[in-house]
Amino acid sequence: MDLIIASYLRLEDYIRAGGTVMAPLVVVSMVMWFLIVDRLLFFKRLNHKDMSLGAAWEHLQANRIPDLGESSGIAPLLVVEFISKRSGNGALDRFILDEIVLALNRSMSDYLSLIGVLAGIAPLLGLLGTVTGMITTFDVLAVFGTGNAKGMAAGISESLITTQTGLLVAIPGLYMKCFLDRRARNLQRRITAAGCFLRRHI
Repeated sequence: MDLIIASYLRLEDYIRAGGTVMAPLVVVSMVMWFLIVDRLLFFKRLNHKDMSLGAAWEHLQANRIPDLGESSGIAPLLVVEFISKRSGNGALDRFILDEIVLALNRSMSDYLSLIGVLAGIAPLLGLLGTVTGMITTFDVLAVFGTGNAKGMAAGISESLITTQTGLLVAIPGLYMKCFLDRRARNLQRRITAAGCFLRRHI
């Protein structure tokens, strides 16, 4: 418990030393990682307990909705969406299936652009903190000259801390953006392949 409290106090001192720019940096980091975790869990769910395309076709033939508790992958999701919207007309159903595939493909990239934007904003906020810290340093120099080393150190510290924090937020954020992009493209290919298979048999 003491270790947790000590770590919290050190973090609080670190954020306070970074100045006003640290508040938006913390908010950007929290929002970005919330979205990253949301996408990771979403993609994991689609890769978990997927059913074969043959089993998916059997469910379509029987007009039977699969239990998403037992099978939560791409094929069951596609079957559930299609069964809830099918018309019974073969030609129309193929168009409906195509629309479902397009909608699911679009949903794979939800929030990914926003994650990239937040990761790109972080180093810019760090740069802003660098500028404000240097302004603080020069203000101290203008008033006290070089006689106030503590005031100068505070401004330089603010500059370095915000720059460091901006990079610490941006680098893993950009890595995770690329990782999630690859996962999304892989799932989009699988959705398209499943849609093509089912479309041929409708």
